[in-house]
Amino acid sequence: MPIGLIALALGGFGIGLTEFVIMGLLPQVAADFQVTEATAGWLISGYALAVVVGALLLTAAVTRLERKPVLAALMVLFIAGNLVSAVAPDYALMMVGRIIAALAHGAFFGIGAVVAASMVAPTKKAGAIAFMFTGLTAANVLGVPFGTMLGQAAGWRSTFWAITGIGVLALVGILALVPKTGAGQSAAGSAAESASESAADSASGGLRGELRAFRSGQVWLSIFVTILGYGGMFGAFTYIAFTLTEVTGFSAGTVPWLLIIFGVGLFIGNTVGGKAADRNVDRTLLVVLAALVVVLIVFALTSANQPMTIASMVLLGGFGFATVPGLQMRVMKYADSAPTLASGANIGAFNVGNALGAWLGGVTITAGLGYTSPIWAGAGVTLLGLAVMVFAAAAAKKIAANKAAGAAAAGPVSTRNQGAPDDAELQRL
Repeated sequence: MPIGLIALALGGFGIGLTEFVIMGLLPQVAADFQVTEATAGWLISGYALAVVVGALLLTAAVTRLERKPVLAALMVLFIAGNLVSAVAPDYALMMVGRIIAALAHGAFFGIGAVVAASMVAPTKKAGAIAFMFTGLTAANVLGVPFGTMLGQAAGWRSTFWAITGIGVLALVGILALVPKTGAGQSAAGSAAESASESAADSASGGLRGELRAFRSGQVWLSIFVTILGYGGMFGAFTYIAFTLTEVTGFSAGTVPWLLIIFGVGLFIGNTVGGKAADRNVDRTLLVVLAALVVVLIVFALTSANQPMTIASMVLLGGFGFATVPGLQMRVMKYADSAPTLASGANIGAFNVGNALGAWLGGVTITAGLGYTSPIWAGAGVTLLGLAVMVFAAAAAKKIAANKAAGAAAAGPVSTRNQGAPDDAELQRL
């Protein structure tokens, strides 16, 4: 395992903690700023939308720059945002801090995923991406529960001070451990591979070349699956503290320990999902999304039962995060000639899903449908994601079959063109 992956995972840990820890602290934040649950939820939705902006605009702005210093600069931005959140005297400045930190999120994971994939052999790319996203799962297994306990014991601001410190450690790790080029080199640092990528970057025309990846219909379908599939899980999770205390009957002090259970599910799902996606991306996503719909429905129906809720928390985390390596790998697969901006756009898509899920959950609660309504909304959104994935997989399979049949009919001369369908074919979806 390249040591640089550890640095990327460390950065992912800090960013994941910022994104997720507020779920457990939402009641305290709402009470401190004297706002409603739905208004407090906008600190999550606002963060998610800012991630989209950063994922697209910041990634586009730095496509020609060396990736290691870019990752370091993004971590500095992340540190600044959390510092603002820690000292925010009111809701408005708290939102500003969340937005500043979020701008770094999308670009960091988008560029970091490309760097992680470049460090390993082609057959291990999804696994490398999964390892980087292990930082997110570790943030949920360890960071979020203990961050929630710290916030409950010493005030929610103390949690954001701690995250600021973690950001500093992550910055040091990136500067010390990520390879200098941060792109195109294997663990052995092959000069030939580096030269090859430089030539490819030159041929792609920088930002214009990166934008050409969006001509692929499969890139867009993958992004829509990300928005809907991940958004459904996140919508259910956004108001989980209210569900656990108001519906299931757990005490507020129990919530951090239940988040650890959820985080264990995330860790298992991320690891298993990455390995499965390396074997077959589309099949993995179809199975996992279908299972996630079932889990959400069962969770909504049994949320008043404590043992069933605990089981649902594990499965929600497991199947919810098992989609992440495959979704990221699928976008990069169909944008393989220019993956950086497409990768960043898909990170943005995760957070469009986050915002969509949090918004729908807030709407259903405000409408008086109860604290299980975000779970039902999440099941519906995930079902739509599954439908899009079924269409995308069928279309890709049909085009690949037609290409193989055409190559076979043309004879041996055309064998050099066999393989994955190109962008021109995929535009015909």
